[in-house]
Amino acid sequence: MTELLHAAVSPPNLLPTGLLVFVLLYWLTVLLGVLDFKTVDVDTDHHAHFSPDGHTAPDTASMGVSWLNHALAFFNLGRVPLMVLVSFVALPWWVGSILLNYYLGNTSGLLGAVLLVPLLLGSLLVAKVLTLPFVRLFAAMERNHDSGAQPLGKVCTMLMSVSQQQLGQASVPQPTGAPLVLSVRAASAATELKKGDTALVIDYDAARRCYLVEPYDAP
Repeated sequence: MTELLHAAVSPPNLLPTGLLVFVLLYWLTVLLGVLDFKTVDVDTDHHAHFSPDGHTAPDTASMGVSWLNHALAFFNLGRVPLMVLVSFVALPWWVGSILLNYYLGNTSGLLGAVLLVPLLLGSLLVAKVLTLPFVRLFAAMERNHDSGAQPLGKVCTMLMSVSQQQLGQASVPQPTGAPLVLSVRAASAATELKKGDTALVIDYDAARRCYLVEPYDAP
């Protein structure tokens, strides 16, 4: 264990270790309700733009970054949240760096940095495979959202304690299928809701990417 810790903080492995620690701290804040899992995310545009006559309209402004959007889409970014993809990249990148530098006997930061490039490409391919189930999951969630499974005005049940400062989660039962699970905050500063309490979903806070709820005693 001590040898692994020394290897993790050695110069050739320092960057993957830093990314892995960042990912672990991020998910810890999500579990504690401080951040939403989409707090760190990017918006990609994978859709082509068409002119009224049906031909693709040349868009010189977007052509410069279109290749990047297609590359990101290839690795499922935009189909899953950024931090989900980064999480599946960080672990194989870190493991690959530790093992490769160990078997090569490398302690040079410069050579380690060179080795990180092919390792990162390999980790992205591994992450692409590992995130495929999540692509289907988030696609199903989007379909539910678009098909009218709107939670506004509906009664929800707290899955964890919630206040205006503390982000939590709540479930909204659906007529068919699994309940919707929402990221929620209390609408007012004086309100605190505990796990098991019922509340009414009254609004959506786009800036903080969560729904606002207020206490409601379900009949």
